[in-house]
Amino acid sequence: MGTASSTRLGGRHAADDELMALVHEAATNAGIDAVGVTDAAPFLPARTAILERKAAGLHAGMWFTYGRPERSTEPSRILDGARSIVVCARKYRGVQTHPDSAPPGSTHPDLNSHGITTPESTEGTVAAYVAEDAYGALAAGLERICEVLRNRGCAAVAVSDDNRLVDRAAAARAGLGWLGRNTMLLSDELGSWTVLGAVVTTAVLPVAGALQPDGCGSCRRCSVACPTGALDVAGVLDANRCFAWMLQATGSFPAEFRVALGDRLYGCDDCQVVCPYNEDLGNETLGNETLGPTADTSRQPVQLRDRAAVSRAPRVDVIGLLEMSDEQLMATFGHWYIPRRRPEYLRRNALVVLANVADPDAPDVEPVLRQALASTSAVVAAHAVWAARRLGHDDLVADAEHDGLGGNDPDGLVAAELLRRVPRRSGAV
Repeated sequence: MGTASSTRLGGRHAADDELMALVHEAATNAGIDAVGVTDAAPFLPARTAILERKAAGLHAGMWFTYGRPERSTEPSRILDGARSIVVCARKYRGVQTHPDSAPPGSTHPDLNSHGITTPESTEGTVAAYVAEDAYGALAAGLERICEVLRNRGCAAVAVSDDNRLVDRAAAARAGLGWLGRNTMLLSDELGSWTVLGAVVTTAVLPVAGALQPDGCGSCRRCSVACPTGALDVAGVLDANRCFAWMLQATGSFPAEFRVALGDRLYGCDDCQVVCPYNEDLGNETLGNETLGPTADTSRQPVQLRDRAAVSRAPRVDVIGLLEMSDEQLMATFGHWYIPRRRPEYLRRNALVVLANVADPDAPDVEPVLRQALASTSAVVAAHAVWAARRLGHDDLVADAEHDGLGGNDPDGLVAAELLRRVPRRSGAV
């Protein structure tokens, strides 16, 4: 295992080496919040963990670093002659749990800058990191670091949100934090509302120190809050049950999890929102108990979706999304990861959210359902069948069947939905 050197920008342990000082200066100027350095040795423990979880089927077909772990855990595959890895963390504005954490009258930034309105009855929540171009800002900072290293005659390659490197393992080995129970990189200073990236370089940079100890202790708040039980085993994610993955996977959204999906349109932040390290004061009182980083919360229910935090999540009007053309949808949401760059998958997600949150009698619901039922995409039409029935609009499905619904259904997705029994949502008539 490699060794590490971690420096919190502005902290007391800035490297004396001139080149490292220039790297830190470039990172600071680029808005990067923490920098660590580790060597370029293979990440063998991470490789073992990936192979074990892949063999157990916990990856659910997810590619990313699971696809080729022999590559993603071997930095020399990124850059021949690699000697050091500069790992960086950049904060983004996460979802706050304290009702008074924002100024009166303010809310978490939504996506209205893209021309989308968000009436309360048809809102879908999205992961906080996509409310701003967090990775774009990080990538710009990594390139500044690359320039510093290249100006000194060293080769350097920046990687962020990239399946060539196990970034959380690199960050942990570089001393930026520990891998928490929720599998995120956690830091007692930055929490987990960060995006990670790295610069792999031939430069020999100062490396010293040790890994940070686990700070989660007996806390199980993320496991309790996870709506599907995807985090029942500490530090292990079952992607088969993780909404963040399901919303990015191809094919039909798993029927058994559609109702539990609630208003989540893209991503799921629940395990981060409840983490004590992401709270303003590091702890929170629920009832008569104070929950902190080492509290035993195995018996403490966390009703996250009913708490003030949800109102602060970035939100999108799903009806507005469903009314968009493919071109408009990609222009608005193209910076998100959309499977195969096919807008039908965002429409799929939006239809499930619509069925869970919309007023069935709202005047704009029926038109978008009719439009979706008439879609040439079997994915969209299939989920429109489920949404219409859940909202009590079986008549729309019957009309669509009369007009040839399912005529373009090579994989039988629409046919399967037509056979599925879908209980009406409470209140739908």
